[in-house]
Amino acid sequence: MFSLFLYFFMSFFDQLLQFFVSGVTQGSIYAIVGLGFTIIYNSTEIINFAQGEFVMLGAMFMVTFNAALGLPIPISFVISVIAVLIIGILIDLLIIRPVRKPTHISLIIITIGASIFIKGVAMLAWKKDYHAATPFSGEKPISIGTAAITPQALWVIGITCVVLVLLHLFFEYTDTGKGMRASAINPKAASLLGIRVKRMVLISFALSGALGAVAGIIIAPITFAIYNMGVMLGLKGFCGAVIGGLGSVPGAIIGGFALGVLEAMGAGLISSAYKDAIAFVVLLLVLFMRPTGILGKGEMKRV
Repeated sequence: MFSLFLYFFMSFFDQLLQFFVSGVTQGSIYAIVGLGFTIIYNSTEIINFAQGEFVMLGAMFMVTFNAALGLPIPISFVISVIAVLIIGILIDLLIIRPVRKPTHISLIIITIGASIFIKGVAMLAWKKDYHAATPFSGEKPISIGTAAITPQALWVIGITCVVLVLLHLFFEYTDTGKGMRASAINPKAASLLGIRVKRMVLISFALSGALGAVAGIIIAPITFAIYNMGVMLGLKGFCGAVIGGLGSVPGAIIGGFALGVLEAMGAGLISSAYKDAIAFVVLLLVLFMRPTGILGKGEMKRV
């Protein structure tokens, strides 16, 4: 009897380990997308609902440059990120900045319109077909203990860690990063100190576009690329940012990873049919128990 119990326990533990590895992979994407939301929220106090389309564009550009045009993966990666970065800049220059007497609600609605427009253009450009992206280094699974993980999943986790480290260094040790932090905390005071706040907002949109592109590029070989893939990824990234504490960079990271793991555990232990619903259930529970999020405070201090 004991040996039978031990067998079932070990089998259950192996399943949990596999679900955890899958959850960390997906959570990496949610964390990057959530950071995109957080960076723009800190600089403008608006929610950029076009963030999911940045993810989609990154994946689509990667497929085009690498699979269709035959460019090497590193070159395709860089060009795709730059292309979406430019689109992020254009959204600020052509859509956000020209608005007269903007309110938070009007700007949020504008980002929703931008999302619909980008998705429509993508549908015309790439059709409604699924597009396969080339994995960065093969497809043979790698065993980590009793769990199996694809090489692309390792790339997802590794690149996410590199992005997080680079963002930390950028915000802590560069004049531009410090200027963005100052503008986020108090735009008027930052302006009096000589910081060009509008320029910081422009950089925020550029950085947000680049982050979305990276997320789309690294996830495309796992999930395929399609014109509407950004909708759900954007919503879940937003959920992760809110769960961690909207406006908190560490909160977006923690919320994204936590959401990915919980989603994978729920899908594996309960049913994959509830996979998408789990994110929103977790969001509601967190908002009921702690409306400001895990790392949020009563009077949120954005960093």
